[in-house]
Amino acid sequence: MANSPQAKKRARQNERRLVVNKIRRSRIRTFLRKVNEAIAEGDKVAATTALKDAQPELMRGVTKGVFHKNTAARKMSRLSARIKALG
Repeated sequence: MANSPQAKKRARQNERRLVVNKIRRSRIRTFLRKVNEAIAEGDKVAATTALKDAQPELMRGVTKGVFHKNTAARKMSRLSARIKALG
């Protein structure tokens, strides 16, 4: 348990950030799920537009510290490769 005032404040801040980051992560996963569903259906046009919508969300997650930069780059790269393979 936090004893100093600074540690107590940090614990409060961490709780608030946890909620915000959870919302952001969920939102990003929703966008990624839409891309995956379009790929599963074999709809290249829908998958491409879904990926275009998901990319800014992923990068926003990077700037907000929810995801690491390379994680987002890896996800985008793999999704775009799967879309390209739809041919």
